[in-house]
Amino acid sequence: MSTTATPFHYKLPATSANLGPGFDALGLAMALYLTVDAIAAPDFAIEATGRDAALCAQLENNLILDTYREVLATQGREATPLHLKLQNEIPLGMGMGSSAAALLSGVLLANHFGNLAWSNQQILEEACRREGHPDNVAACWLGGMTSSAMPSSSVITATCGQDLDWRLMVCLPPASLSTSKARALLPPTYSREDAVTNVQNTALLVSAFAQNRPELLRTAMGDRIHQPYRSQACPLLPLLLPLNTLAGVYGVALSGAGPSVLLITDRSTPVESILAAIRAAAGNPSLEVLVTSIAMGVIPRLITL
Repeated sequence: MSTTATPFHYKLPATSANLGPGFDALGLAMALYLTVDAIAAPDFAIEATGRDAALCAQLENNLILDTYREVLATQGREATPLHLKLQNEIPLGMGMGSSAAALLSGVLLANHFGNLAWSNQQILEEACRREGHPDNVAACWLGGMTSSAMPSSSVITATCGQDLDWRLMVCLPPASLSTSKARALLPPTYSREDAVTNVQNTALLVSAFAQNRPELLRTAMGDRIHQPYRSQACPLLPLLLPLNTLAGVYGVALSGAGPSVLLITDRSTPVESILAAIRAAAGNPSLEVLVTSIAMGVIPRLITL
């Protein structure tokens, strides 16, 4: 039976990149998902539920469908019309990997319905190339805390921390921020001192995840490369960074390029006490905070119905 006639079901996790100092190199999969059910159809159609459902359901300027069509066009294949059912838990434009999930989704659909027979590595590299940097895509694909690099056109990854029982808390401001705008805030050069500090902190950060040493995170999530320059567009960050000294809080950083802020916390500390501290520091008693955990990536969850 041709895969073009076979329904396709998969789940892609949200991701938080950088984690402070790991700029364009580290990403963390989070248990908030974009769930996709796809089937060949006479015409393209999308049914969407969950967060930002109206945007997810648009047929025009839809990153999933655009990627699906573009990948197949580059392979000389015709794009079979699809009916997609999306259930989305990933906020759009909040630094939680929504574009990485959409790009991976488009590549997965092209591979399945276009009978491309790509390997897992080919799928990963195609999505990373389209994203322009590997951190979110690699974490979405592989799960846990994933380190990644893109020498030439290849992608090299290493993953750890999938089983860590750390609580993740993502604080969402009311307005989104595009990655392009966030990148435009960064300077063209950095001092040696700032670069060395980030290298040291990144090494500690990987060790913290690999060895289950959360006490390292308070130092390891410190950053001098992007967060100081993005604070003007991410006003929650300077308000919440001091919480890294709060009992039960391991570390605080921008989630990706922002504007959301990620806190990694001790699961044994009552979540209500940390929520109260977050909202008091932000000066917003109704601030939305998503409480979640570290997730597996796409590959362990990939199911063909």
